[in-house]
Amino acid sequence: MRAALWLLALFGAAAAVAVFAGNNQGTVTVFWPPYRIDLALNMVLLLLLVGFVVLYAALRGLLALQRLPRQARRWRLLQKERAMHGAMLDSVAQLLAGRFLRARKSAQLAITQERALAGAQENLPHGHQLRTLAHVVAAESSHALQDRSGRAEHLALALETLAERPDSAAQELRDGVQLRSARWSLDERDASTALERLALLPQGAARRTIALRTRLKAARLLGRTREALETGRLLAKHGAFSPDVAATLVRTLAVSLLDETRDSTQLQRAWQTLEAAERTTPEVAAHAATRWVRFGGDGAQARSWLLPTWEQLVERGSTPASDWQMHQLVLALEASLDGLDSAWLARIESAQQTHPQDGRLQYLAGVACLRLSLWGKAEQLFTGALPELDDALRTRAWCHLAELAEQRGDAQAAAAAWKRAAQQP
Repeated sequence: MRAALWLLALFGAAAAVAVFAGNNQGTVTVFWPPYRIDLALNMVLLLLLVGFVVLYAALRGLLALQRLPRQARRWRLLQKERAMHGAMLDSVAQLLAGRFLRARKSAQLAITQERALAGAQENLPHGHQLRTLAHVVAAESSHALQDRSGRAEHLALALETLAERPDSAAQELRDGVQLRSARWSLDERDASTALERLALLPQGAARRTIALRTRLKAARLLGRTREALETGRLLAKHGAFSPDVAATLVRTLAVSLLDETRDSTQLQRAWQTLEAAERTTPEVAAHAATRWVRFGGDGAQARSWLLPTWEQLVERGSTPASDWQMHQLVLALEASLDGLDSAWLARIESAQQTHPQDGRLQYLAGVACLRLSLWGKAEQLFTGALPELDDALRTRAWCHLAELAEQRGDAQAAAAAWKRAAQQP
C-alpha cells in the first residue's frame, strides 16, 4: 500500500513539473556590465536545485570528516567495553565450571580493563557494579583455592568500590557481598565472623531466607540454641523448609534448648520461652517433664506440661500418635506419677478402658496402681500388658513384676522376673 501511494505521488509530481515547466516561457536576465545574460526560468530553477544538492553534500561530507576522530574513539571504547564484558562473562563461566584459577584471572582482567577505561575518562554508567562483581568473583575463586589473603584483598576492594557511589544499586550489591562473606566465614567454621558480617546487614536484608539460613548454621555452630531456635521459627514462617522439615528442625532445637538447662529454675525459664505449638509437641513436652522430675521438680507440674499432649494423643485422637511419641509420653508420665491425683488417675483408667488393646496404656495404668500401693491390680495389669509392649517397656514391666514379687516375699518369682528382664533385647 505504501509503495502504491509513493508511486501515485511520483506520478503527481511528474505531472505537476510537466505542466509547470512544459509551457513555461519565463526568462531570467542577469546584467553584468557590459554583459547581459538571458537564462530560461527552468534552467535557473535546475541550477538552484543542483547548487543546493552540491552544497548540502559538501556540508555533510565536512561534518562527517569532523566526526571521524570521535567515531574512532567511540569504536575503540566499544571494543574495550566488549573485551571487559567478555572477560567478566568468562570469569563467571569458569567459576561455575570449577576452574577457579582461570576464573580469578579473567576477573582480574575485567578489573584491569575497567580501570583503564576509568583512567581514560571514559566512565561507564555501570562500571562500579561490574568492578564490584569482578572482585566478588575473584574473592569467590580465592576462597575455593584456600587463598585467604587474596579473598580478603578482593573483599576489601569490593566494599571500597561500593563506598564510592552510595546509591540503591550499590546497597543491593553491598548486601550481597556481606552475605557471601558470611558464607565464606561459615565454610571455614568461623561462626563469630559470620554473625558479625550478618549484623552489618540492614533489617530488611537480615530477614531474607539466605541470611536466616546462614544465621541458623552459625548459631548452631556456636551453640547459641536460643538464637538458633528463633531463627528456625522465622525460616519456618517464611516457608524456607517443607512443613515436616520445619517441624523437625524446631522440635530438635527446642529439645536442645531444654538440654542446656542445669536446674529446675533454668528449665522453667526455657519452657516459658517456647511457643504454645512447641509445648504441645510430644517429644518436647515429654523431654521437659522428664528433666523436670530429674531435677527434683514437682510431679504435678510435670503432669500439667504433659496434659495437652495427653489430650492430643490419647483423648482427642485428632493426631495419630506414633509408637515413639506414645513411648516417650508413657515414660514421662511414669516418671511424674509420684503424688498422683484423682483427676489423672481417672484419665489413665478411662484411656485404658477405652483402648484395652493398647499395652502401653495398660502398662501406665499398672504404674499408677503401683504408685497407689494397689499391688494386686498392678501385677495383673503388668502381666496382661507384656505381650503388647515393645522391648524397652517390656523390660521395665518385668522389673516392676520382680519388685512386686520381692515385696510379697516370693524370691523364686522375683528371680524369674529379673531373669526375663535381663533377657530382653
